[in-house]
Amino acid sequence: MDFSWSEDQTQLRAGVAQVGRSLNEGLRERDRESKFDRAGWKKLAEAGVHGLPIPEEFGGMGADALTTVGVLESLGHACRDNGLVFSVNAHMWTLEIPILHFGTDEQKQRFLPKLVSGEWIGGNAMSEPASGSDAYSLATTAELRGDRYLLNGSKVFVSNGPVADVIMAFATVDKARGARGVTGFLIEKGTPGFQAIGATRKMGLRTSPMCELFFENCEVPVENRLGKEGAGTNLFTHSMTWERACILASAVGSMQRLLEASIAYARERKQFGRAIGSFQLVASRIVDMKLRLETARALLYQAAWQRSRGRSIFLEAALAKLHISESWVRCAEDALQIHGGYGYMEDYEIERDLRDAYGSRIFSGTSEIQRTIVASLLGLPAST
Repeated sequence: MDFSWSEDQTQLRAGVAQVGRSLNEGLRERDRESKFDRAGWKKLAEAGVHGLPIPEEFGGMGADALTTVGVLESLGHACRDNGLVFSVNAHMWTLEIPILHFGTDEQKQRFLPKLVSGEWIGGNAMSEPASGSDAYSLATTAELRGDRYLLNGSKVFVSNGPVADVIMAFATVDKARGARGVTGFLIEKGTPGFQAIGATRKMGLRTSPMCELFFENCEVPVENRLGKEGAGTNLFTHSMTWERACILASAVGSMQRLLEASIAYARERKQFGRAIGSFQLVASRIVDMKLRLETARALLYQAAWQRSRGRSIFLEAALAKLHISESWVRCAEDALQIHGGYGYMEDYEIERDLRDAYGSRIFSGTSEIQRTIVASLLGLPAST
């Protein structure tokens, strides 16, 4: 596997990084106010980020998976607004990719150009008050009546929900069919019976808006069903595999930034008459950060490289998601500890990185779920 970057890829990464650095101004205030940076969203769209994996015919760049994660890694290194970057990832992996691979020609033409351009913001609604990791035990129902489905139920933890123009929501057309009744629907803002309620306050990723959704006899035209009835499991599994493999590419960039900041601080900060980097316990933390970064990057690139070649990456995606999320949290903890009291203060912006990192152990499937997936793919018997 050759992970060296071409001149075009290098220029693309550098260009996106330059845009990313321009989005850091005012971040501390946006974090405190849980404010979404719509202007920043548009800037990233204009730089081509939203359309990285989308074909040119729909306004995208047509980049392969490895190029895409490389660009997102550079964005994560340059842009400290992890919430905004997370919103872009949610937009791409949980809506654009499903439409691209499961949508009709009409759906692709209707939705993808506006999503790629940043004119529209997208999201995904799967989790419910009583179903999270047990994703397919849905209470939200969809009943076909003539040329429309009536959806009834609610969703929680909907990323981009308060600002979304279109949401992909999952509902069951027949609870008796279990997972085989789950179906995906594209629901546009303003659809009768559809409400986004409030904004959820979070520990981290505060600049990525989240809310609950409610459907009360929500009328969804048949032409807005994504895929066939009962095909929601295939749809969800496909998009989750892409998501798990790619959504933490920016976290690898963030880990690189934390490592660089920690090295610089360990060289400059002096205690007992010498730089703290000369103390073995401090140096060991930095070495561990470097080790986690390189193994995380290797797993990310390997999964993307195999995805670019059309190979199955169920195992690789789960390993990447598990390792990068755990490594990001540990690196943020180490960076904060190395910076001591200053790391605990807002001014150094490391405490926010730690708050943002913690969510990665939960979204896109918890670390426990990733371990369960890996164990099953290794042929281990299911636990009881």
